[in-house]
Amino acid sequence: MRKVAIVGTGHTDFVSDGPKTEVEMFCEAATEAMEEASVTPKDIQALYCGNVFGDFAEGQGMIQSYIANELGCHHIPATRFEGACASATLAIRDAFIWVASGFYDVVLVGGTEKATAMGTPLATRTFAMGSDGKYEFPAGITFPGFFALLANLYSANYDVPMERLREQMSMVSVQSHFYGTKNPHAQFKHKEVTAEQVSKGFMVASPLRLLDCCPFSDGAAALVVASEEKARELTDKPVYITGVGQASSPRLSAQAPFLPRIRAREVSVKQAYDMAGVGPQDIDLCELHDCFSIASLIAAENLGFAENGKAGELWEKGETKIGGKIPINISGGLKAKGHPIGATGASQACEVARQLRGDMDSEGRQVEGAKIGLVDTLGGDGIISNLVLQTNV
Repeated sequence: MRKVAIVGTGHTDFVSDGPKTEVEMFCEAATEAMEEASVTPKDIQALYCGNVFGDFAEGQGMIQSYIANELGCHHIPATRFEGACASATLAIRDAFIWVASGFYDVVLVGGTEKATAMGTPLATRTFAMGSDGKYEFPAGITFPGFFALLANLYSANYDVPMERLREQMSMVSVQSHFYGTKNPHAQFKHKEVTAEQVSKGFMVASPLRLLDCCPFSDGAAALVVASEEKARELTDKPVYITGVGQASSPRLSAQAPFLPRIRAREVSVKQAYDMAGVGPQDIDLCELHDCFSIASLIAAENLGFAENGKAGELWEKGETKIGGKIPINISGGLKAKGHPIGATGASQACEVARQLRGDMDSEGRQVEGAKIGLVDTLGGDGIISNLVLQTNV
């Protein structure tokens, strides 16, 4: 396979009740990425778009075709990817495969979502469609309930007293909001929180409180990926995709032998690590899927950064901050940056690529010397995709 590099990145603000359509937001992010990569619409050979609820939010399907047309990328293959919150990461993985194979040299890939247009009742119902609609949703399972169950199971299985786990989860949210205030694209860029505020917030699904939960969001992010030969022509700071992974899980009840571990994540990240020839000890920063504070702890363990039941100690010791052992979600994560689900994976990849290029000094959140980064995105009951990004390859 050929080497594949990210040569351009674009990112809109993540907002609530934004005025722009999903097509407009994707085009905004894509235009920024194309300008950064010094490519024109005629250079783009294919377009891949992560999007989940465009038909519910705006009554509009087939947005990939309209995006391509609005960008001036006429008659190219345009494909929509739907994998719940992992949609854009799945699209990036496919873009990598097509370029690595030699079929394409330049692909535009990203995601867009306008979740807040649905309002809370419809958004809650449609998000629950990412779990099992026949058995789980009728039983009352929504994603806050899903992760609340995992939090209680985590406490019981790993003998972490709920009071301590509650404190650890609060630390996750506090850190996310701290870095979110430094991210100009973050939905909560003006909102730091305290551990007391988190632990005393409105109960959503015990033990998860309001500030343990990510918001509904609108936004888009995009990347231009290119072959190594093409990348050398376009940029002096290519960020290479050196490993990819994807795996799937069944409905939550069928995952019982592994929970609270997400087995698909362990399978997917091993694929990515093995392809890249690295391990968790080599990762300089990670953007992981923190839809809920407990999800951060579970993901950190699944990815190999801590033993099962021990991830909370990373946050207790400050090891997940800039300067720590493994900086995690320096963007603010889904929790504070926002979570427009079709765009989230592209946003994570955009963040890691910019960190590896050293672009974050002006925002006061640069991870110094970072050379290898990891993207982790969870969709629904357990569609997982992981990306390893590297410089100096």
